[in-house]
Amino acid sequence: MFNVEETIAGPQAAPIPQQRGGSLLEAAVRYVQERHWDVFPGTWLEAVDGMPRCSCGRAACRMPGAHPVRQDWATQATGSATVVRRLWAGQPKASILLPTGRTFDAIDVPETAGFLALARMERMELTLGPVTLTPDRRMWFFVLPGASAKVPDLVRNRGWSLDSLDLSALGEGSYVAAPPTRYAARGAVQWVRRPTDANRWLPDAEELISPLAYACGRDR
Repeated sequence: MFNVEETIAGPQAAPIPQQRGGSLLEAAVRYVQERHWDVFPGTWLEAVDGMPRCSCGRAACRMPGAHPVRQDWATQATGSATVVRRLWAGQPKASILLPTGRTFDAIDVPETAGFLALARMERMELTLGPVTLTPDRRMWFFVLPGASAKVPDLVRNRGWSLDSLDLSALGEGSYVAAPPTRYAARGAVQWVRRPTDANRWLPDAEELISPLAYACGRDR
């Protein structure tokens, strides 16, 4: 059974939350073997003068410990458990990043709107895929590939202006960080709805866009 940081927990108090190499490697292998998701290693956290800094070395890094190491990261993403073990053996603290636009896209909304929409979706008994919550208070709803191309028109067709909503879709050329990846000292990416056999088949963006856009509109 999939069991990687599967419940929401509070942020860690330590300056650099502990990121066990074994758990990162094991999680990456599970994503490949159990979900058939491609993965690739990202940056990680290091202590500099007692403060958490991204391994990229940039003091003003916008996503410390959770962004690609290489510009050609898309070619590094792999669905091979053997390659995953080799990559994380080289850097056990590397974050786990998942490319979007392959086996899934992700709809990105603020945490408040995401939980509001999620409650409404559950009352509507909609089919849902995995959902993550990030330390910077964003939620990612996993949907079928192609969402990034369709979402702008889907939003406009429902009477919303995409520019007025804090909603976007991540597709080809983008990526999301997967549990148990951590951002700086703010905590870990966590599952709101963890991957299970029941949500192996992902919904289309069109099925979720109305409650998500409505919730984002209320959250403005």
